[in-house]
Amino acid sequence: MSTMFGANLRPEDDDPAASRPPSGKLLDHDAAQRAALLADLRLTVDKLERDEASRGDLKILSRALKELRYAFKVFTPYRHTRKITVFGSARTPPDHPDYRLAIEFGRRMAQAGWMVVTGAGGGIMEGAHVGAGQAMSMGVNILLPFEQEANYVINKDQKLVTFRYFFTRKLMFVKEVHAVALFPGGFGTLDELFEVLTLVQTGKRDLLPIVCVDQPGGTYWSTLNAFLERELHDRRLVSPHDRALFKVTDNLDEAVAEVVRFYSVFHSQRYVRDRLVLRLNRPPSDELLERLNERYASILTSGRIERADIHPHEQDEAHTHHLSRISLAFNRRDAGTLRMLIDDLNAAEGDGE
Repeated sequence: MSTMFGANLRPEDDDPAASRPPSGKLLDHDAAQRAALLADLRLTVDKLERDEASRGDLKILSRALKELRYAFKVFTPYRHTRKITVFGSARTPPDHPDYRLAIEFGRRMAQAGWMVVTGAGGGIMEGAHVGAGQAMSMGVNILLPFEQEANYVINKDQKLVTFRYFFTRKLMFVKEVHAVALFPGGFGTLDELFEVLTLVQTGKRDLLPIVCVDQPGGTYWSTLNAFLERELHDRRLVSPHDRALFKVTDNLDEAVAEVVRFYSVFHSQRYVRDRLVLRLNRPPSDELLERLNERYASILTSGRIERADIHPHEQDEAHTHHLSRISLAFNRRDAGTLRMLIDDLNAAEGDGE
């Protein structure tokens, strides 16, 4: 990616000629599907003209599309690199224990080969970037009336994208990453926690580790967790197993392990027709498969959890072709129980299976 597309450039400043596909390229199946989707986008634009959409509506759509197109371009070279979003207060000063904890967390994640994505501001966001270093940091900034300045680590870096809208920015926070870590923060931090949990719980986002990190002896997340237990779990407003979707800890080692361990055996997931395919870094034993079928029959709509071969629909993901697979007819409802199944797959690594 050319360095001319720096952090301070907006999506509309990008050179449209830079993204043109090479001429004469033969259309394969993937290219044909892309062409159909592009045609559909153009048709939608034609319909907006036919509908006589208002200038205000067109302005929102145009800006959102520009922001997302540019953001996708920035993130594309790093799609197959594990990334973690770190949320937390922009108001946390550098001498605060939470700031220092964010530095150490960012450093540990970068050492494990993970890139750290934040809102690019100060406080916890800056601390996580300080720990990760510029090379392993990405930022998704937001234009605010009081103009949030990007922190000194990521400012003017080509891996920084600036958004006008929160909804486009939020999409990148969740779509492009493989884990989420949250440190104490204000309304925005809590908003992000519950949005990510809702997306995972409802199946609108693939499962990923969500860890709420506090300083040793800290009470921010434990107090919130007690409220959730009392007012949501005890009232049966959520499934008992939904508690498996996130972890609260005041131990940095536990926080890092929660993230890294999730991908020790499990790699990724994808729906193929009516079955959920779990891609694995190594095949499960017959004994483990049998245990999984015994423990998790309740989340199957039919059949059993079985080994699977790569499906033609997965051909567009060449980086997963070498992986082992199991598939199941998942009911698409019990996300917390599915997370427990994945935890059992990962725990089997320690059993020598």
